[in-house]
Amino acid sequence: MTTNTVSRRSFLAATGGGALSLPWLESYGADDKKKSEEPAKRMAFFYLPNGITRRGFFPGEGDRPIPKFAGQNNVWRFEGKTVPPGSHELSFTPTLAPLFKVKEHVSLITGLDRIFQHGTDSHAQCASCYLTSVAPFEVKGSAYPLARTLDHIVADSIGQTTPYSTLELSCNDHKNNIESIYFDNMSWYNTGHVAPSMRNPRKVYDRLFGTQANTLYRNITDLALGNAKQLQRRLSTDDRRKFDEYFEAIRTIETRMDRIENMKSELAAANIKRPAEHLPRNEYIHLMGDLMITALQSGITNVGTMMVGPERWTTATNWEGILDKPYSHHAMTHSPGNHLEQLLKLDRFHVSAYVRLVEKMSKIEEANGTTLLDNTIFTLGAGMGDGTTHQYNDLPCVIAGGGGGTLKQGRHVHCKRGTPLANLWLTQLHALGIDRKRYADSTGTISEILV
Repeated sequence: MTTNTVSRRSFLAATGGGALSLPWLESYGADDKKKSEEPAKRMAFFYLPNGITRRGFFPGEGDRPIPKFAGQNNVWRFEGKTVPPGSHELSFTPTLAPLFKVKEHVSLITGLDRIFQHGTDSHAQCASCYLTSVAPFEVKGSAYPLARTLDHIVADSIGQTTPYSTLELSCNDHKNNIESIYFDNMSWYNTGHVAPSMRNPRKVYDRLFGTQANTLYRNITDLALGNAKQLQRRLSTDDRRKFDEYFEAIRTIETRMDRIENMKSELAAANIKRPAEHLPRNEYIHLMGDLMITALQSGITNVGTMMVGPERWTTATNWEGILDKPYSHHAMTHSPGNHLEQLLKLDRFHVSAYVRLVEKMSKIEEANGTTLLDNTIFTLGAGMGDGTTHQYNDLPCVIAGGGGGTLKQGRHVHCKRGTPLANLWLTQLHALGIDRKRYADSTGTISEILV
């Protein structure tokens, strides 16, 4: 049996222009050299708004006192039990328990700090400055220590051959714009120039996969598969399986979006008095995550950011399937004594949603026997170490994926006091092959997670 040599341009032309970008298929490697090329490296972020509940997340803090609301612009530091600096075995607190299923693929990084630059609300700098490339107080004439963010700096190196250099998503389905852009966007081209997040999953899908141009064919995958029949016959057994799995993933996303659209119509017709954001919260977050992962898998982008929700938005949200009634996540963090159970449930759900995507990525095969997860750095994190005290130190952070074989996993690395968050971003830059001596206020890399 001989290897079929078909260029990517010829492949796309043969599918009639209706095909999505395809996963790696060994049957259509141009030659042995092409087949041995390294898969693309990717970077993605899963951002948690309003901090987390520390006693459920961090090892050693299970009996931590429930703090009282500490006010805005606070530099409060918890001085209770601490984990000694260094590398430790992973332990699974109630919030982190879902990570057990993927323990060999993740590392917990704790002890990382940020510096709050006074002049704005503490939440305003959480997401907007989380990935910033500039040290505090270095941007003159701006209350925000904000310059080109990490995702765009990385995309300058690994995102120049994809249709979209970056993808920005936010699971904020509120209609009332009560906060500024600094509360709902973590991606910035530069100081004052936001890369606006997309919130509507249907619009995200239309933008990425062009379904608006195929209104007569609601199921774009059927159109693409129909045009690709002549090629499918020439695929190997393994490639045919991957081909079918890939397009089935696209169908699943379309089906889920149709289900959500149908549910919204039914709720409107029934005239049920619910907040405008009546979209099922867990389904919404899962769908947006699937869209980001599919975009990474298909080569539409190599860099993606996803905010699970906006910072500080006080509007009550329906957390269907998670909480019993609408709550304001931000408001609950200001009175944790009254809402501890709800806060812990939300934190655990967010970690579970992250794990779901990690598992999905670990099953997507790529070249050279690797997976999408092997070739990605996928970070879960928050811009606050605690939503009640508004502390900017000891931030929650989980790293999944191998970064193309450059990262170690399966450990808990606790950094010494005062280690900047920027050290992690510098470490990730190095893991992706991007040579930088410093990043923002970094003081070095986190060597414990580098191969």
